[in-house]
Amino acid sequence: MDGAARNVSNVLVMSAHHMHPDELDISPALVGRLLRAQYPKWADLPINEVPSTGTVNAIYRLGERLYVRLPRVRSWDQDLAREWHWLPLLAPLLGLQVPEPVALGRPARQYPASWAVYRWIDGQSYADEIVDDEHQAAKDLAQFVVELRGLETAVGAPRAGRKPLRELDTVTRAAIAAARDVIDGDAATAAWERALAAPAWNGPPVWIHSDLLRPNLLVQSGRLRAVIDFGSVGVGDPAADVIAAWSVFGPAGRKTYRDALAVDDGAWNRARGFALHQAALIIPYYAETNPGFVAMAKRTVEQVLAD
Repeated sequence: MDGAARNVSNVLVMSAHHMHPDELDISPALVGRLLRAQYPKWADLPINEVPSTGTVNAIYRLGERLYVRLPRVRSWDQDLAREWHWLPLLAPLLGLQVPEPVALGRPARQYPASWAVYRWIDGQSYADEIVDDEHQAAKDLAQFVVELRGLETAVGAPRAGRKPLRELDTVTRAAIAAARDVIDGDAATAAWERALAAPAWNGPPVWIHSDLLRPNLLVQSGRLRAVIDFGSVGVGDPAADVIAAWSVFGPAGRKTYRDALAVDDGAWNRARGFALHQAALIIPYYAETNPGFVAMAKRTVEQVLAD
């Protein structure tokens, strides 16, 4: 859930502020040391932290054309490995711009995880005030999802998406209870119970991004231009990418998005449950450390309840 963008809802969450109990210490000085040791050709470029609501990676711009992503938790470098393998194969087949890996860094004594350098993508994280036409944005994102779903399921493609809703029941109810000072807990619980009635997915797996949140969609000149953060990409339930109906769009864009994807009632209700589950877990966990991300999650819950 990170965004390589220069402006994320006007809320700055600095990477030096830990959000996780086992978070690594990351700083511009560390990035400089890693570059000098492993990629000295870039060691003299300016290093500037990128304000972000991202929770998985710390992001630093490297000069004008590159940026560095460093997992906040050691085990999350597996997401970089997934991107490194699959992005070059997927990118040529997708209409929207996606991250371009440039270099993969090795774990080191001062930072015991892999890290990566990518080509910089101009744009701002999705926000209502910078999007010229929500209907067009919904069509553009739906087209990206259609393209992704249409790709051949390759041998070795990783499983992606969330567990079936019923397996998420206990943790979701606990999160809703913990977020009652922020959301309407009774209404959220009722919405969750309605989602549980959705039929379980039993179709063929398709390629899914799995994390279509506003920070992972970049807008430039009023149009959606890029989708970033493919650390959860893989094959699974197509309903996983329908969560954008609530996590990204309002009522008008939501209808356009559903129509463009021809989502049936079962997948729609399942996706609503995924959106509510994800947002409910975000609110209590990041209440103190990432208020910008919590605000987005609260908005998602409100969209679910208003739908």
